Amino acid sequence: MRFLPTALVLSCLAAAAGLPAEVSAQSSRPAVSSIADAYGEAARRLIDAALADSAAYKRLTQLTDRFGHRFSGSDNLERALDWILAEMESDGLENVRGEPVLVPHWVRGSESLELISPRRQALPMLGLGGSVGTSPEGVRAELLVVRSFDELEARSHEAKGKIVLLNAPFVSYGETVTYRVQGAIAAARAGAVASLIRSVTPFSLRTPHTGQMLYDPWAPQIPHAAIAVEDAEMLQRMQERGERIEVLLKMDAQTLPDVWSRNVVGEIVGWQHPEQVVVTGGHIDSWDLGTGAMDDGGGSVAAWEAVRLMRDLGLRPRRTVRVVLWTNEENGLRGALAYRDAHLDELDDHILAIESDAGVFKPRGFGFTGSAAAYEIVREIGTLLEAIGADDVRRGGGGADIGPIMRKGVPGMGLRVDGDKYFWYHHTEADTIDKLDPREMAECVAAMAVMAYVVADLPERLPR
Repeated sequence: MRFLPTALVLSCLAAAAGLPAEVSAQSSRPAVSSIADAYGEAARRLIDAALADSAAYKRLTQLTDRFGHRFSGSDNLERALDWILAEMESDGLENVRGEPVLVPHWVRGSESLELISPRRQALPMLGLGGSVGTSPEGVRAELLVVRSFDELEARSHEAKGKIVLLNAPFVSYGETVTYRVQGAIAAARAGAVASLIRSVTPFSLRTPHTGQMLYDPWAPQIPHAAIAVEDAEMLQRMQERGERIEVLLKMDAQTLPDVWSRNVVGEIVGWQHPEQVVVTGGHIDSWDLGTGAMDDGGGSVAAWEAVRLMRDLGLRPRRTVRVVLWTNEENGLRGALAYRDAHLDELDDHILAIESDAGVFKPRGFGFTGSAAAYEIVREIGTLLEAIGADDVRRGGGGADIGPIMRKGVPGMGLRVDGDKYFWYHHTEADTIDKLDPREMAECVAAMAVMAYVVADLPERLPR
C-alpha cells in the first residue's frame, strides 16, 4: 500500500474539526492514513450510482437522436447547446453558463467523385474540413497514385496537371494523419490540380473518413478529399497494371465568415476552496456526419454525468469541480483556446484537467501528465477503480482541449479506454449511438467521477 505524504496526513487531522455545516458526510470523515481508506466509501457510492442504470447512455441517445451532428457553425450545434444548458440547470448544477467562442464556419455542400476511366463508377468520398471547392463543372483529370510523400517527391514530374491520390497505409493515427493534414500542400507543390487521400483508418467497410486539413499560404489551394481504403487499393492496382485512370471530382465546399458559439460550463462549487478548480470534460462539437456519439458526445456526457452524480449523492468536495463541454475541437480548437484565454488569470488555481475524447468504451485507467509527486497521488486514487478495471494510471496523457491550459502548467489527464475500434468509426457517417455499450459508458462515468471528486476533495492541492 502507498501512503500519503506526512504533510497530507497532518492536514487530514487538522481538517477533522470545525468543518462548515454544509459539508457532506463524506467530507467530515475522521482522518486516516491513505487515500484508499479515506475515499473508499465515496468511490463505492459513485461507482454504484453510475452503474445502477443507463442514465448516461440514455442522455447521450437523446442528445444524438434529437440534434444529430453538431458541427461548428451549424444550427444543430447551437440548439444542442441550448438544450444542454437547460438540462444542466434542471440537474441542479451551479454557475451554469455558455462562454462565448468565435468559431470557423466551413460548409461541405454537395460533393462527388466519379471514376471515368478505365470504367465508370461513383466512388464514396468526403471533402476534408477546410478544403476549397471545385468549379461547378468539377475537376476532371488523370490520377496519379503514390504510397508516400517520398514517392510523390520522387515522381513530382508526373504530378503536374493531375489529381494525386496519397494511398498511405494506416500505421498509427498520429503518423498516418499527416497525409490528411498536409496532403494538399504536398500535392499542390508538385503541381497537382486536386488531391485525394486514403482514409485514415485501420479497417473499412467502404466508408470514407473526414477530418481537418491545412493549406500552405505559399502554395496553391487545391481541393482535398478522402476516399475509402478499398477504392484507394483498387486504384493502386489499376495503376500497377498500367491502366490510365481518370476521375471527376466535384465539391461545393466553402468557408463562410466566423460565427459565435459557446463552451458550456457547469459546476459544483467547492465548500472550502471554491476558487480552486478541477476541470473535467470533452468536446461537444462533431463533424457533420453521423451523430457524433463516439467523438465526442460520449465523452462530453460522461463528464457531465460524473458531476451530476456528485451533486445527487451530496458529495460536495473541498474544491470546485467544473464540467466544460468545449466547442470547435474538430476544425479549429477555438473552444479550448477561448477557455484558456478567458481563465488565464485563474490557471494557477486549476488543480487538474481531465478529458475524455477516445470514445466511451471499456475504461482501463488514465494517462497523467504532471509532477512525480502528483503522479503518485493520482495513481493511488486509481486503485479505487479496481472494481471496474479502470485502475491503470500511467505517465503521459491529456487531450486536445486541455492542451492549451496544460501548456500553461496545469496538470492534465486523459481517460484511457479499449480503443481498438475507435478509428473504425472516427469522423464517419458510422459514428452513431449503436457503436457504444451502456455498461461501458457507465463505467467511464464512474472512473471520471471518482478521479475528479477525490482530487477535488484532498486536504492538500495536487502538487505541481
